[in-house]
Amino acid sequence: MSQPPEPAALYPEVAAAGSLAAALRAVADGALDDVPLTSPATEPLHTTSVRSALPHREPLRVSAWKYERKWSVSADERLTELPVLHGETDDLAEVARVVRAWHDGEPPEDVRAAAPFVRPTGRLELDRPDPVRIVAYEWQALRTEAAELAAPWAPEHRELVEAAWAVPEFRELYPFTSHWALRFSSATRPHLDVVGPVLWCTGDGGFRAAELMSERGAAFGTAREAVAEALRLLPDGLGPVRYGRAPRAAGKTVETPGEA
Repeated sequence: MSQPPEPAALYPEVAAAGSLAAALRAVADGALDDVPLTSPATEPLHTTSVRSALPHREPLRVSAWKYERKWSVSADERLTELPVLHGETDDLAEVARVVRAWHDGEPPEDVRAAAPFVRPTGRLELDRPDPVRIVAYEWQALRTEAAELAAPWAPEHRELVEAAWAVPEFRELYPFTSHWALRFSSATRPHLDVVGPVLWCTGDGGFRAAELMSERGAAFGTAREAVAEALRLLPDGLGPVRYGRAPRAAGKTVETPGEA
């Protein structure tokens, strides 16, 4: 891969200011003077972060792309460690508005109102574990993601997600995707307790349901038929979903399955 351009070539105003944090303050024209921005000593031109006035809220991260003039913003939910919002823009002034709103504790929808390039995921920021609400908002995030997906097989994926959400037994489980297959857990993130079955669209208009991720499963012509088979494969006696508090071993958190 070719070497990226020098930062001064893509971000002359950032290079002139000496750091991304300083450039954000400059473009905000005083609006960020009281906002604590932190930049790592190793890459001050490319990254910075800001804490929020809300004690349970994770910092907002701002990152500069290295091959194209663009900035990414993102923030995670503390309990599940999944994104609350994200977005990309080539307008540093828009980034400054996001930084101000996040620091002030504005909800994700109001952050988007301040800077429309930001996309809330639908997840709720919680100050304490609440498995029922985490499950409900994870379904909302999954449906939002499916609705915005631009892949050729996106319509089938949306159909599958909506068909599973319509079934109460699945709606009460914690949903997640792995390689775009729809899966379920009896515990929320960060430490899942995965249960069968697995659902996915084939990319050619069909659907499959299997008891395990390693199985080929049965083929179906509609999402509803695949979900009905998945319901038949669902184990009995799962009980209420619990918060998946990650166990610790030798001072480290156990790794959990990733998301597509």
